[in-house]
Amino acid sequence: MCYDIKASLEAQLQRARRNNDLQAISEIIEKLAPLTDLPIYHASGFSHPEMLIYTDRSPNFPEVATWGLVPNWVRDQEQLKKIWNNTLNARGETIFEKPAFRLSANNNRCIVYVDGFYEHHHYKGKTYPFYIHRRDKLPMALAALWSEYHDLETRGVCITFSIVTTTGNPMMAKIHNNPKLKEPRMPVILSEEMEDAWLQPIQSELDKQQIESLIQEFPENDLEAYTVARLRGKEYIGNVETISNRFEYAELPEL
Repeated sequence: MCYDIKASLEAQLQRARRNNDLQAISEIIEKLAPLTDLPIYHASGFSHPEMLIYTDRSPNFPEVATWGLVPNWVRDQEQLKKIWNNTLNARGETIFEKPAFRLSANNNRCIVYVDGFYEHHHYKGKTYPFYIHRRDKLPMALAALWSEYHDLETRGVCITFSIVTTTGNPMMAKIHNNPKLKEPRMPVILSEEMEDAWLQPIQSELDKQQIESLIQEFPENDLEAYTVARLRGKEYIGNVETISNRFEYAELPEL
């Protein structure tokens, strides 16, 4: 699963900076960033933050989107509230089957750039948050799906997204050990070579198979993880820069 993330504006500029698109960078900073919740040092998907996503319809200039995919068949606020918290993540194995995701899987894929994500480890009845990031400190490109929701009551339009997940690699298997889950999970992290492929249109069964082949574990040797201070409850210090700092728990054995 991936319910907690860190996303700086610098990370979300990754694709524009790589393309050396100075005009896009300027417009993102001046026009789009103020419409988002950036910088996000820690945010839970359940708070539905506003972020930037690079979509297949606009691969080089991002759009503002809300975390929590709302399928196009949702018709009112009541229906939205029932589904919103259940579509923060989309299991990669079933995105072409589930009603909430299959239209987006076929037609609306996107990339979300983050600095890293948080996951909770269970030990003796307590949970301990870990921060996971790329060892090379580069932003993570997360595979995601997007949808354009048209609110028939307000006549407003909202772009929403869901982060695609896959089975956890060996490192994540140690961290993400929630006893209520059948297996450890992690977001699909795309290498630079895979990013453009994720945004390519599906026009044949072969194209679909190519997309499915991208849904895989990210190598554990390319990731680093360490414990951080509490992300829930009275001890939570909020969306502040130091929330991703290393924090040691004396009672927690080394994984």
